[in-house]
Amino acid sequence: MKTNRRGLLKLFNYVVNRQVDVVVVTYRDRLTRFGFEYLEYFFKQYGVRIEVAYGEEPKDAYQELVEDLIAIVTSFAGKLYGLRSHKKKRLVQGFKRLLEEVEKNG
Repeated sequence: MKTNRRGLLKLFNYVVNRQVDVVVVTYRDRLTRFGFEYLEYFFKQYGVRIEVAYGEEPKDAYQELVEDLIAIVTSFAGKLYGLRSHKKKRLVQGFKRLLEEVEKNG
């Protein structure tokens, strides 16, 4: 969700300038947590394909949802608090505790 990922922006330049044919990532979520299909489509327009070495680890729907929510909260916490790590950590830890509580009482 971060828009200033230097490595990803560098990769975009390689793709647009046709300097790569294949992008290899260990796991799909190492490239992006959300919108993988958009990147795949974008790269394909330049003749570049994405190869995922290890596929995805099997997860249940609840685990995926929790991970996605934590990623979203982490991203917004970083923006809200100007990446002040102690405040961001407290917010994320509080959110994790809330999710654990919901799971227990669910």
